[in-house]
Amino acid sequence: MIEVQNLTKRYSGRTAVDAISFEVGKGEIVGFLGPNGAGKSTTMRMLTCFLSATEGSAKVAGFDIYDDSIEVRRHLGYMPENVPLYLDMRVTEYLRFRARLKGLRNREAKRSVEEVMETCSLSEVSHKMISTLSKGYRQRVGLADALINKPDLLILDEPTNGLDPNQIRQSRELIRRLGEEHTILLSTHILSEVEMTCGRVVIIDQGKIRASDTPQELIRRLRRPGELLLEVEGDEEKILSALGKIPAVHSVEKVSHSEGWIACTLRVDPQADVRVEVSETIIRNGGKIRELASRAASLEDAFVDLVQHSGPDPRYEMDAPKSKSKKKPKSEAVSSEGAD
Repeated sequence: MIEVQNLTKRYSGRTAVDAISFEVGKGEIVGFLGPNGAGKSTTMRMLTCFLSATEGSAKVAGFDIYDDSIEVRRHLGYMPENVPLYLDMRVTEYLRFRARLKGLRNREAKRSVEEVMETCSLSEVSHKMISTLSKGYRQRVGLADALINKPDLLILDEPTNGLDPNQIRQSRELIRRLGEEHTILLSTHILSEVEMTCGRVVIIDQGKIRASDTPQELIRRLRRPGELLLEVEGDEEKILSALGKIPAVHSVEKVSHSEGWIACTLRVDPQADVRVEVSETIIRNGGKIRELASRAASLEDAFVDLVQHSGPDPRYEMDAPKSKSKKKPKSEAVSSEGAD
């Protein structure tokens, strides 16, 4: 559905996107992640033909973003981070207007508006002015706009931006349902949502792709040690010394000592489960256990691990498609202010 090869965007004085290559298959829900200023929104704007690239090539649904930009737009729905809405229009009026702009006519437009309003739970505010809607409802209107022409691909830039926890949960469920009928490229800073929603993750940092894999595989390859939380009673020096000699234990850090119970954190090899060995070691050294719990690594840990690294880590590196760059004329030098 999306094929990107050596795509580059340069502004005056800096490179926002640096020769990135990745693919998104039909039917996938892919999280597109990166810190602020990494190049996420810039990449999305190039894919949606809102912004011209400096070099490289990209195809959406088989159509080139340079040569077939009209066809590209017909096959995708784009929801930007800050949804541009006409606040002095009613919801139904706005969506009908947008449907007509996208080439839908009469009955087809009316039917499509009814469908997207039901999908995005907008029926109860259908006749309200957009200016009176909450942030959550405005986001839903923006999503309904992206869906109005029944696109093959949805590109969603921070769709949960500014929403409360309940609205975020509703948006997550909606994105899952939409993933049954659409390919979705999703950018968000809420990594727990990505972990629960996306089948694959592409991480970009400083304009370069750092990793492309499933959330579970990125976590599995995590460089950082895992953690065991432990509360034990007994000879402190003897027990902590014995725990530190376990091969998969990197370090033992005492947290507190209260009423004879010692709370500590063990940094352990992320690929090893040492809970049985830890418990046996404590009992063998005359100790008692009140708590022994592991803190599972998360996508957030993998993300931080990657973006703090100075360059691509071979353990995370994707098999990028290799082909010659399709060179295009450089766009006019413009300010890079606000580019992401």
